[in-house]
Parts: sequence; C-alpha cells; structure tokens
Amino acid sequence: FIDKDQVMNLMLWVPNWDGVIPQPAILKPRPRWTGKQILSMVIPKEISLYAPEGNSDIPPKDTGLLIQSGELLYGLTKKKNIGSAAGGIVHLCYNELGPDGAMAFLNGVQQVVAHWLLHNGHSIGIGDTIPDKETIGKVQVHIDEQKDQVAKLTAMATANELEALPGMNVRATFENKVSMALNMARDQAGTTTQRSLKDSNNAVTMAESGSKGSSINISQMTALVGQQIVEGKRIPFGFKYRTLPHFTKDDYSPEARGFVENSYLRGLTPSEFFFHAMAGREGLIDTAVKTAETGYIQRRLVKALEDLNAQYDGTVRNSLGDIVQFLYGEDGLDALCIEKQKLGVLKMSDAAFEQKYRLDLANPPNWFIKDYEYGNELTGDKNSMGLLDEEWEALQADRREVRAINRSKMGEEMMQLPLNIGRMIETAKRVFNVKATDRSNLRPSDVIPVVRDVLAKLRIVRGTDPISQEADRSATILFKALLRSRLAFKEVVKEHRLNKLAFDHVLGELQNRWDRSFVSPGEMVGVLAAQSIG
Repeated sequence: FIDKDQVMNLMLWVPNWDGVIPQPAILKPRPRWTGKQILSMVIPKEISLYAPEGNSDIPPKDTGLLIQSGELLYGLTKKKNIGSAAGGIVHLCYNELGPDGAMAFLNGVQQVVAHWLLHNGHSIGIGDTIPDKETIGKVQVHIDEQKDQVAKLTAMATANELEALPGMNVRATFENKVSMALNMARDQAGTTTQRSLKDSNNAVTMAESGSKGSSINISQMTALVGQQIVEGKRIPFGFKYRTLPHFTKDDYSPEARGFVENSYLRGLTPSEFFFHAMAGREGLIDTAVKTAETGYIQRRLVKALEDLNAQYDGTVRNSLGDIVQFLYGEDGLDALCIEKQKLGVLKMSDAAFEQKYRLDLANPPNWFIKDYEYGNELTGDKNSMGLLDEEWEALQADRREVRAINRSKMGEEMMQLPLNIGRMIETAKRVFNVKATDRSNLRPSDVIPVVRDVLAKLRIVRGTDPISQEADRSATILFKALLRSRLAFKEVVKEHRLNKLAFDHVLGELQNRWDRSFVSPGEMVGVLAAQSIG
C-alpha cells in the first residue's frame, strides 16, 4: 500500500490530473492507497475491459482483469492487456478516443510507472533462483522416477519385448517413449518449482507480467535444464556407437544421450556442458539462417503485393485496375474497428433465452409493472404485443442461423465483430447519468421499429440485385445478430434502463461509427497484408 506523500508525488505524473486525490482504499489506522487506484487515474473513463481467467467473478488470487469505466477493479495489468495486442487497452483507447487519446494513455502509463520504479526499483539476483530443500528433493524424485522408466524401456528393448507403435520400428518407438518420459520429468519438475516460488519472486514477477522470460526459463534455472535436442533427436553418436569417449559403447541411457539433470544454478557436468553447447550452436545457426530466409520471403511478398489498394468503389485493385477482391476482406471493414465480442445467445438454454428476451404483455412480469414507466398502460396493448412477437421471432431466427454457422467451431461465443456495442451503451449510460434504479421511458414502438430501420441501413454491399443482397446478408449476418440481441427491448429497458435520449444517442453513435469503420479508399492494403504476415 502507498502512503499520502508517495501518492501526491505520483499524481503529479498523471496527465491532465484534476488536482483531486482519490479516496484512500484504507482509512484506519492510517490512510493508504493501492497501486490499482493510481493506475486507474491514467486509464480513460471510456475504457471497460473484462478478461477473465477461470470462471470466478471474484478471483481469490487476483487473476484475470476487470476494468469498468476506467476503474481497475481486479487483476494485474500484463503485457497482453496493456501491450500491442488486439483488444488491449491501447487498442480500445484508439477506437474510443482516437490517436491522441491512445497517445495520452501510453504517456500517462509510462510516466507514472517510471516514477514508481524510480522509488521502488526492480532487480533480480541469484537468490531468486534458489529453491528450498523440500523442492530440491521433490525435483530429484521426479527425475529418478522417469529415469527408472527409461531403464525399464531399455531393458525391454534389449530383451526384444518392446511392441512397436503403429508406423514406427522398434528403435523409433523406443526413442519416442524415452523422449516422452524425459520431457515429463522436465515438466513435472518445472511445475513443482513454479509452485514453490513466492509471488514476490522477481523472476516470477517478470514472467507473469510478460516483460521478460517464461516459466521454462525459471524451471531451467531452478530445477533442471532438460533434454538437449540436435536436429530434432537426442544427441547422436558422434564416435563409434557412443556420443563421447566418456561413456561405454551402446549406452542409450539419458545422461549419455544429452539429458541434463542439473539446473543452471547447480551447474552442468563437463559432458552435459558439451551437449548443451551442441544444442545451443544449432540454435544459433538456425536463427541466422531463418532471419535470412524470412527476410527474403517478406521482401518478395511486399514486392508482389505493393500495388494493391482499396478503391473508392470498395474493391481492391492493382496498378492495372484489375480487381483482386470485390470487397476488402469480404466485408469492406477496416480491421482496426474489429474487436473480440461475445454473442451470448449461442450456449444459453432455451428457457434462459426466453427468460432474457421474451416479454409477454398479456400477463406481464412483476418488474414490468413496478420498474417501468408505462407498465400499466401497455399491459395487453395489441400493437406493442405484435412488435414484441416480431422481435422475438427475429431473435430466434438469428440464434438458429448463427448456431448453424458456428457448428464447426463447437459453438464458440467469442467472435471478431466490428464496433463494440456493449461499450457504446455503457458510455451512453455514463453521459446521460442513467442509474440502475431508473425507470425507462421507452415504448416498444420507440425501440423495435427504430432498431429494425437502423439495421436495414447498415449495408456493406449496396445493390438491389439478388447476388448483391445475398452478399450483403452474408457479410452482416453475425454483426446484426449481435446488435439485435444487445438492443432487444427487454434488454434495453430492464437491464440497461435506458431513457429515450440515451437510446437515441446509442443509435446515432452506432450509425456514425459504422459509416467511419469502412476501409479508407487509397489504403495500401497489399503492403499492409505483407507487413502483417512478416
């Protein structure tokens, strides 16, 4: 926890700070602030991000990440949330606030974190790689178990009792099983050490946050280095029937074929060091060769695609005007505005789906009378009932269709779709100060026909012939299903409690963003694609 002096110093590094120190997280015995509060000062109010790890809504170990309206509620910001990943905070800032907003966020984070590190520092030393006695014992047990397994396999192979696996001879089967056993030793030892290290361990901190290193590096420093591989196999026999003169001939044991059971901390034996040097040399050469190859491939790709660009008519053409794609990316949208979004209606049971979206005005539910402005007036209203039935049928049709499309993906609910409508609704609620207890003043006639008209206006392929209409439908089907489910009457009125002004704002914003989300004419999409692959 951070005391007042440090908070005041940190606040000076927050860009556009309003001069108000946030309420401390702990009031007694002394006021103390958390790091999450400081970071929340930098995250713009427009940003909401939910990236769960596991299935708990309140993770006991602070895993996952939840940001609501610029407030970091739980989780640690890692490379995948704050880095250059799609759907990270920088991406959302750019989509919500434009380039200046994204730059302000990056500057803010850098200044605040740099100031924090100036006072608190971060270093790593030998002490971070030393395991406790118990762990060392457990690691040795893992190694011994798997080495016994290898000894058994060797005995079986010698006695000709080893059954060959399909498509392999006995020798290949033996090598395969030995490799599996030794890899298992490495993995088990790795997990054991990983568990024994504290969260405050500097190596673990670096691997967790994604700044440098991974769990494999930690387990190699602490537990064991593992099997050395040359050309995809264990170390080959360089001398007559053996790897080095230090071993007897025909020795297929783990240590004779390059299994390093020491950690970098304990140090390698001379033969282990030699095998490790062999594998390391291969890695260096491989890297050098790969760099040259991929660089040349990249250059050829750029040369091949350098003249492709998006035209004013939406097509992608080369310098001769030949059409390469009738519509950029089959949907004409700029990839910037596309985010991973959840289409929640797919895995829901029929009962839950009906509960969430169906509204029967003949016998309306309790909340409809109590928490809704026109509850009594609309009960049994013929026109509204017709509209709600029409909406319900459309939602059911969407659900059937998207389920059919998504069958191959095992009903995966997360999809790459343009324009985050959920965030637009949250922004509207914040701008128009909509509270969770408000009564909505929207009627079905204000919502359902309007949403239908807005969806009809969201076109990608403009044309009246059957082929254009079919292409347009194929390009927008998932997005429109998402919009229909998020802007359903019951959802808008019961969940979000939107009033007329806020709802109109959402629709206007949607139309505006949709018009701006198409790829800009003149965008050099060929070079962009070649760059992105490389």
